[in-house]
Amino acid sequence: MTDTTPILRVIPLGGLGAIGKNMTVFEYGDDILVIDAGLMFPDSEMLGIDLVLPDFAYLRERKERVVGIILTHGHEDHVGALPYLLREMPHVPVFGTRLTLGLVNGKLGEHGLQGKVSLSEIEPGTSLTVGAFTAEFLEVCHSIPDGVGVALHTPLGTIVHSGDFKLDQTPVDCRVTAVHRFGELGNKGVLLLLSDSTNAETSGYTRPERSVGRNLESIFAQAEGRVIVASFASHIHRIQQVFDAAAKLGRSVAVVGRSMIKNINIASNLGYLTIPSGTMVRPQDVPDIPADRLVIISTGSQGEPMSALARMAARDHHLVNILPGDTVVISAKPVPGNERSVHRTINRLFAAGAHVIYGAEAAVHVSGHAAAEELKMLLNLVKPTYFVPVHGEYRHLYFHAQLARSVGVLDENVFIMEDGDVLELDGTGARIAGKVQAGMIFVDGLAMGDFQDVVLRDRHHLATDGVAIVVMTLSAQDGTLAADPVIALRGFVHSEDTEEVVQQVKERVLAALASDEAQEIDDPSILKSHVHDEVQRFFRKEARRRPLVLPIIVEV
Repeated sequence: MTDTTPILRVIPLGGLGAIGKNMTVFEYGDDILVIDAGLMFPDSEMLGIDLVLPDFAYLRERKERVVGIILTHGHEDHVGALPYLLREMPHVPVFGTRLTLGLVNGKLGEHGLQGKVSLSEIEPGTSLTVGAFTAEFLEVCHSIPDGVGVALHTPLGTIVHSGDFKLDQTPVDCRVTAVHRFGELGNKGVLLLLSDSTNAETSGYTRPERSVGRNLESIFAQAEGRVIVASFASHIHRIQQVFDAAAKLGRSVAVVGRSMIKNINIASNLGYLTIPSGTMVRPQDVPDIPADRLVIISTGSQGEPMSALARMAARDHHLVNILPGDTVVISAKPVPGNERSVHRTINRLFAAGAHVIYGAEAAVHVSGHAAAEELKMLLNLVKPTYFVPVHGEYRHLYFHAQLARSVGVLDENVFIMEDGDVLELDGTGARIAGKVQAGMIFVDGLAMGDFQDVVLRDRHHLATDGVAIVVMTLSAQDGTLAADPVIALRGFVHSEDTEEVVQQVKERVLAALASDEAQEIDDPSILKSHVHDEVQRFFRKEARRRPLVLPIIVEV
């Protein structure tokens, strides 16, 4: 970079306009620092897609300038894309708290990167210099232990990134958000605040996590049979409260679900989860324990089809299945887009004879994000000159911007940004100065890339309109038709008899091949395109459908 005027650039590559794939770039001089590298889970329109990552082409093209990646906490929407990013820039050091790195290390092992990248542990209340930035780590309370906010001290001023947070005054691990330090930074002067917007449209304050523990204890005490609690595998505070309530009431605890077992092992080994002595039993021992003496912790709170809870409900789990008299607690809120699958699982649980406790009225879940009054409190503590709401869909960003204006941030100093927007700050002010490439990278099995326009469109056609396969056998010598075309329709519904539709398509194919235009084509790929267009026109006109048309030429 050859600019002589000091310019600080802030570029969100993910996390704006959607829940997930949080990633923000900070650029000063020749140095680039990244905060978070998260993923997003696909919605119902992304057929066959496993994961959605932020497009990090901007970083790939400048990877020699990336001086570090700071992780605010261990949730997938903040660390899930890290292995994919580090594949392309393994030299970049990663900084995170002890639990965050413990969870990340396991992910790196799955990608063959364990021991091949630099993981540096940081602690709240400390600072370190990374390139042109001095990063200070601020303790925050969230729904996973060891979360931090970050204060980036730069030559132009201080930027505060809240991370995901709430202002719970009685957290399970007694680790409250460092409001005093946020206030001290505000008194010294903060140039820019980027703050979590997830609950910006929720009035008041987020309920404390301990309230869930009290309700769980009451449910365990009243349940006459087994209790099965489904929660996020990363919600260590919730899991701790399940163990504590079970131990208090003399119930044993079994854990099922691969990610739940993995995270409990990591958290307990690192000292973030205390399992009462004699409480935990093996899932294989479940049949030997009286029903009224047992609690089962399970994955599947989001209705994932292959999760432990979904398989229990379908009586397809190899160790535990739902029995009449079981009490099932869904101790989580559906992530947007997962509502249908969650309700499907709940219906199956009821059908299997379980008593299911779920939803807001049951009070068995609280959010890990600050509500409106807490967001205003942070704004008042930090007193930023400029403000950017982050981590949320557009309506969340909009309402958070309104909150900032209501506490005195000037309207012209509030920026509702989109992924890829470049916010430039210098001695004269702040402005949106252009846009860089940003978007989504899709992970489909072992494949990774931006194939939305082609592959997802084809999958949508297959799912909604089916497929029409046209096989044409041509002579290799003169290109003439050697046999009648073979037509196969799959996933296609028509009011007329299927055989009649097949015959009509065959006639259309024969006509296309006999046309003057086709007679002049000697390139098989062009001929297939010609037939494709004719068949597609037939379906569009006669059936008002658009199946995926696959012409195949076999030469004999």
